[in-house]
Amino acid sequence: MKYRLNRLFNPATERCFDVAVDHGFFGEQEFHRGIENLPEAIGKLVAAAPDAIQLTPGMARVLQAMPVRPKPALVMRTDVANCYGRKLPTSSFAFAVDDAVETALRLDAACVVVNLLRVPGADELTEQCIRSIARLQPVCERYGMPLMIEPLVFKPNEEAGGYMSDGDLNKILGLVRQAVELGADVIKADPTDDTADYHRVIETAGGVPVLVRGGGKVSDREILQRTGELLEQGAAGIVYGRNVIQHPHPEGITRALMAMLHENFSAERAMETFLAGNDGGANA
Repeated sequence: MKYRLNRLFNPATERCFDVAVDHGFFGEQEFHRGIENLPEAIGKLVAAAPDAIQLTPGMARVLQAMPVRPKPALVMRTDVANCYGRKLPTSSFAFAVDDAVETALRLDAACVVVNLLRVPGADELTEQCIRSIARLQPVCERYGMPLMIEPLVFKPNEEAGGYMSDGDLNKILGLVRQAVELGADVIKADPTDDTADYHRVIETAGGVPVLVRGGGKVSDREILQRTGELLEQGAAGIVYGRNVIQHPHPEGITRALMAMLHENFSAERAMETFLAGNDGGANA
């Protein structure tokens, strides 16, 4: 397992930037903005050289077929759910695909990722996620495949209108700890409303590295400043999707974030070096 984690985390900094490009798995057309042409989007990301790219089994082949060296590690999404729309469906589901670990091995993945969802009004999703994790974890252990668990606390749908995370510290702590107890090798967790609290998330993870989700699309300055604050709190890295793939300059924002993780750039220096003159606002 350590061999694959070595491909995921930078050996000098022990940090990781994973760009999530698995949004098409969830059946919401509005999630496709920035990745309508997914092979083209993957090509741009590979040129910017993040540590990892998160993809589904169906699209991982695009990354792995590219004759590029070095190449970002593959983090393979194993589960699909239908709870990301603006309205909850009458029947919600979340489950891992069959033979997920074997598929990940064939695709030369460095890690697999699975959700641990808590969605108000759809309590059955948590049980389904736990069952998926319970099946995946021993197979991951057997084959030395790192398991990234994504504890994701949703805001009430009627309040937030869709895929919006709840930054309540206590809710995040409870779900992160559950993910650790279920056998996570890596945690991908929500940011807290107050980033100054994030050391408590790191503490409750008990030594399991924590990568922080990006959440909704925000301005360049906000995402870079938040990243710096989270790294100071002890986060082992980030998993950002929309703040990269919907950016007018995905390569620039990727390089800015990589410089912060691995070269100790400040948010201000990263902006000046990689994004000067670019409009990367929240509404871009």
